[in-house]
Amino acid sequence: SRASLLTGRYQVRSGVYPGVFMPDNIYGLPSNETTIAELLKTQNYKTLITGKWHLGVGKDGQYLPWFQGFDDYLGVPYSLDMCPCLTCFPDDLPCYDTCRPSLVSCPLYSNTSISQQPADFPTLTQKLVDRAKIFMSDSVQQDKPFFLYFPFHQVHHPQFSSRVHYNTTLRGRFGDSLAELDDAIQQLVDNLDELSVREDTLIWFLSDNGPSLARHERGGCAGPLRCGKGTTYEGGVRVPSFIVWPGRIPQGRSNTLLSSLDVLPTLASLAGATFSNLTLDGLDFSRALMGEDTQTESPREFYAIYPSDPSVERGPHAVVWKNYKAHFFTQGAGTSDDLNYDFNCTTLHTLTEHSPPLLFDISVDPG
Repeated sequence: SRASLLTGRYQVRSGVYPGVFMPDNIYGLPSNETTIAELLKTQNYKTLITGKWHLGVGKDGQYLPWFQGFDDYLGVPYSLDMCPCLTCFPDDLPCYDTCRPSLVSCPLYSNTSISQQPADFPTLTQKLVDRAKIFMSDSVQQDKPFFLYFPFHQVHHPQFSSRVHYNTTLRGRFGDSLAELDDAIQQLVDNLDELSVREDTLIWFLSDNGPSLARHERGGCAGPLRCGKGTTYEGGVRVPSFIVWPGRIPQGRSNTLLSSLDVLPTLASLAGATFSNLTLDGLDFSRALMGEDTQTESPREFYAIYPSDPSVERGPHAVVWKNYKAHFFTQGAGTSDDLNYDFNCTTLHTLTEHSPPLLFDISVDPG
């Protein structure tokens, strides 16, 4: 999902599959891929990533953000559960999860150097926010446009929070972790106000996948959508997003078909960057977002949903065309919970071909 977001291309094109990069993996996002950061650099943007990179480190650090168009980087290069997570809350209170105790302890990278290991989870989010604030302030003082990519570790397991948010919500540790994410975003927005650039800044928030139902109350909820993370059902791939640009993007709500693939061409277009030389799967939504394109509801009518291990023989598991979704193959996933009341969500539902495909009108039947 992160490779597709940053390149505007299906992960199949860049070879970032069938799984995520583990700490002992020597590979990463290929250097010949063009990222959002690299495109915006052509328009004199300053670029920063704070948070979860998870697109490889490499034997010699050659896959870190520094080599993918980012001027600066502070964060842990993979998911926090890929470390022996021991302390997640103040006063050395333990994490709910054992994570992967046999792997390396989580390093906090500052560009290409490790500044802390193991990373201190209860203080991690504020460190990332503080670095982002400095970056925005420096950019404004230098009169340069900026691109901040802030992939949060929340609310993926293990949940963690600082002393400020620990034990403050009715939702338990999941709620505390979510409150910390919420507060971090508020701090960033307040900082934009303090720098008087709020109306010059587009904010795009989205999730990378549906909830990990296997973790029950600590995994989130897909509401009326079917199944969750790891599946091609709506609960696995349909996520909330909001885009805010005061005075530029009209307020409203939409069920328009939009993909994280569309982030790169949309931002590039708004910034005046050229991307016609790239083979993209994403589409430019800039005119639609600004309310300028009234001829069509959405630039995107079609979307293919690939499994984690695509093949020439099977192709995508499902496709969406306008308000219709066709499932050619279905398969459950452990992250969607093997105790799920819906058999199709569980690992007991092995790869199944449907001929003819299962066809749904998701505009009236999102579940």
